[in-house]
Amino acid sequence: MIIAHLSDLHLDDDPRAEDRVAAVLGYLADLAVDAVVVTGDIADHGAPSEYARAAELLKHPAPVLVCPGNHDVRAEFRAGLLGLPASDDPIDLAQEVGGVLFAMCDSTIPGRGAGFLADSSLAWLDETLSGGDGPAFVAFHHPPVEVGVPLVDAIRQSGEDRLASVLNRHPRVVALLAGHVHTGASTMFAGVPLRIAPGVVSQSLLPVEPGADRGWDEGGPLDYERPPSLLLHVLHDDGRVTSHQRIVPL
Repeated sequence: MIIAHLSDLHLDDDPRAEDRVAAVLGYLADLAVDAVVVTGDIADHGAPSEYARAAELLKHPAPVLVCPGNHDVRAEFRAGLLGLPASDDPIDLAQEVGGVLFAMCDSTIPGRGAGFLADSSLAWLDETLSGGDGPAFVAFHHPPVEVGVPLVDAIRQSGEDRLASVLNRHPRVVALLAGHVHTGASTMFAGVPLRIAPGVVSQSLLPVEPGADRGWDEGGPLDYERPPSLLLHVLHDDGRVTSHQRIVPL
């Protein structure tokens, strides 16, 4: 199985973000991937027009699975992207694709940049993972560990010990998929591989990179010139996950 993983589209009714998303989906159109996973910040302001455009762009023959990020708005996300009744409840969705479970979790805190999995979301995840023994991916927007990027480490997912307890009960989880960092990264959490997709709209800078000390009036510690990129995850028969980063020219 091959999974395309992208994140942080930040569609905002501006051609720049839209062109980058269109380029990534155009690249994926020629690939026979089994699923497309989008780990949040699909809209930049949570506006209905942003989700309407996202619904038009995020199309592929394979299932497209989404979860919200801190820039998303739950009610508008549900109505405009999922075609569900508007609600401010957490958006936790599960789908099985080719015998593989994808649990898409809502790690957002409405009105805040930081992340946290609500007790109801963790209970849902625990129950969902208990429904079988095949391989499973768990996805959310906010990484539950620091990754060395101060901009996002300050607003990562907290309460991670609760998530670790759930994961420890379910060895079927082969990898965690996240976004939020705006750079491709790979680490571990609770003994499970954690794969973080690069940003489509921009790339964040590590403290050692030129420009990382820029103020927000100068664009902040983000690189808006680098082309968009994504990850392609290969799930092997033995349960290993190999991840490849691909840059998409504009």
